[in-house]
Amino acid sequence: MKKLSSLLLILLLTIGVLAACGEQKEPVKDEGNSSTEQIGEETAFPVTIKDALDNEVKIDSKPEKIVSLIPSNTEIAFALGLEEEVVGVSNYDNYPEEVASKEKIGDMELNIEKILSLQPNLVLAHESTADNGTEALQQLRDAGITVLVINEAQNFDQVFDTIAMIGKATGETKKAEELNKGMQGKLAEIKAKAGEIKDKKKVFVEVSPAPEVFTTGKNTFMNEMISMINAENIANDQEGWIQMDQEAIIDRNPDVIITTYGFYTENATELVLSRQGWENVNAIKNKQVIDVDSDRVTRPGPRIVKGVEDLAKAVYPEVFK
Repeated sequence: MKKLSSLLLILLLTIGVLAACGEQKEPVKDEGNSSTEQIGEETAFPVTIKDALDNEVKIDSKPEKIVSLIPSNTEIAFALGLEEEVVGVSNYDNYPEEVASKEKIGDMELNIEKILSLQPNLVLAHESTADNGTEALQQLRDAGITVLVINEAQNFDQVFDTIAMIGKATGETKKAEELNKGMQGKLAEIKAKAGEIKDKKKVFVEVSPAPEVFTTGKNTFMNEMISMINAENIANDQEGWIQMDQEAIIDRNPDVIITTYGFYTENATELVLSRQGWENVNAIKNKQVIDVDSDRVTRPGPRIVKGVEDLAKAVYPEVFK
């Protein structure tokens, strides 16, 4: 259970995606923006945005100092060219490398004094941690700081909505549109190539090692990605992130096994390949066990498309070279 607790904490803090993707959410709608004027393709301030908690958040002018409370928000901000404006990030931010030089403002427990000392105009919070940080976020609001709670994206359409929201809040609407268009174009290329595959492979995604083997079912990013590359998730008859019995995995006989925990478990693929009783599983016999970058396949930001490509290359190396 310690391994399980560690996994869930990492998923929550580092990835920004809760380990339970239950019901699907509707894409975030562009509501509450009656005070927004458009000049060309850029946002004119003031702008009012309805955030993930249905708060009407008014942003008077383009933020000059931004604090991001979760890695996915940070990656989006940097992709929008806001590396100079971002002055503070969470302890778990690790991409791009420039975040190492930014001030650290805590993790699940925010360092309010540190945030206040940075004098931000905008704090980018996140729906997945908002409940645990209600009092802290209110302290920031009481101090006159604008707090925007970003939606917890659980599919690709919602990722695009998130990027659009952050783009509007920071005055980078045009860049957000360009970023989304580029991501969508790359996904279309991957889907087109995957559509030519005739022999669909069965895939098992292992997000925590034995003995408590957890995987990803339907209504998760990983399941959507596997579908995009024209493969079959052997756990797609179950919902969210679930524990799966090893005998059931063996019975379903995956052709490829993907692990996502190589960043904290040494020799992750070797551990799977050497499991007793798994000798007749196709993925083991053919040595098709591949570890992928966990952040790229689960963090709802610009690199999520790269995560799809990583999976495509792992499952169909002969097609996606």
